Amino acid sequence: MSYKVGMVSLGCAKNQVDAEMLLFTLKNRGFVIVNDPADADAVIVNTCGFIESAKQESIDEIIELGKLKQEGTIKAIIVTGCLAERYKNEITAQLYEVDAAVGIGGNAKIADVVLDVLDNKNKIELFPDKLCLPLEGGRIQSTPPYTAYIKIAEGCDNCCTYCAIPMIRGKFRSRNIDDVLKEAEQLAQSGVKELNVIAQDTSRFGEDLTGEPQLAKLLRKLCKIDGFEWIRVLYCYPERLTDELIDTIAQEDKIVKYIDLPLQHCNGRVLKRMNRKGDREQLTALINKLRAKIPDVVIRTTFITGFPGETEEEFEELAEFAAEMKFERLGCFAYSQEDNTPAGRMPEQLDEETKQKRADIIMEHQQGVMAEYCESLIDKEITVLVEGFDKLAECYFGRSYADSPEVDGCVFFTCEGRKPANGEFVKVTITDYMGCDPIGVYAG
Repeated sequence: MSYKVGMVSLGCAKNQVDAEMLLFTLKNRGFVIVNDPADADAVIVNTCGFIESAKQESIDEIIELGKLKQEGTIKAIIVTGCLAERYKNEITAQLYEVDAAVGIGGNAKIADVVLDVLDNKNKIELFPDKLCLPLEGGRIQSTPPYTAYIKIAEGCDNCCTYCAIPMIRGKFRSRNIDDVLKEAEQLAQSGVKELNVIAQDTSRFGEDLTGEPQLAKLLRKLCKIDGFEWIRVLYCYPERLTDELIDTIAQEDKIVKYIDLPLQHCNGRVLKRMNRKGDREQLTALINKLRAKIPDVVIRTTFITGFPGETEEEFEELAEFAAEMKFERLGCFAYSQEDNTPAGRMPEQLDEETKQKRADIIMEHQQGVMAEYCESLIDKEITVLVEGFDKLAECYFGRSYADSPEVDGCVFFTCEGRKPANGEFVKVTITDYMGCDPIGVYAG
């Protein structure tokens, strides 16, 4: 009998790549992969466990699937990913719906786990060393066929005091550059046009293997692969943006002029307590340098408000910095006090209302910054990667180079001629904007 398996993957794109590798392993062992969990014998929930809201989303998903199990629609629930790894002693004990909890080091054994649960009705807890997580292997692509992620490293050594990732994912370890290139070639041959390069810290790629960062070298090699039209780099750290890397992004046509640069704060004292480097003066100089060297660069960043001990003056400095820099893309989040992190044990924890109010102030101002950016596009012709047709709005939508998948917004446009296909690059003349999304016309 061929069992049917469904997958629900939550959290970041890095987790999504793990899910794709899990699906490939299962299919290779003869399981039938189904899109709707309600059609499955067993459902795998590949969880996120980064911050409180993500943990709650994972738990809510497990509970909802538990209702299907109680009805007899599905037979088993297997929990994998960051929540399973982080709370290995609690998942099966506290969530009665769960039949198996598998740490990230056990991903290669997922087929055996599913079989054991379904055939023998065993409750399983499998937590090998997290460093056993495979960095190589086949994937069943879950993104649209024209866009894909490629994970170039696993784990993190940065040890920011607010972050549980090093505890969950282990030390930073790069993939071999030749293995990355081989996978990239396979993705290009399968029809991928947009390649999104990801890791916990992409800018550190290769440093653990050669003693020197190798991201610029990798990007230049990726640009030589036929088929890719856009290569997007995500999750860079400010102190590792070398001149070589900046010049590579500026000079290579295939690399979109979009830099994902999580800064988290600008105040030197707060950054030091976060175990991060820099201050407002240094970060201002870096942003100005990027904009001078890379014309029309779009910079995405994230900030954390309400970090333990953040004073009103330090928050005001952050708000002033955000207003001054006018980041084209920005997300601001209230600090989440996480178990077993240095920041979680710090004194001077702020109340939830203050933390959220500060985040809201920055995001309210950011709406105006993004509207200003959209207004600057009016009457300009931009390239858009078509992603679909909105029946309600009666128009097409897609993304420009300024829009990372799943994170940023869309460009909406009408068509006056030939209808474009999903995955096609078209030229759209921007005529207006709605909220933070440009609106335009494709001549066809």
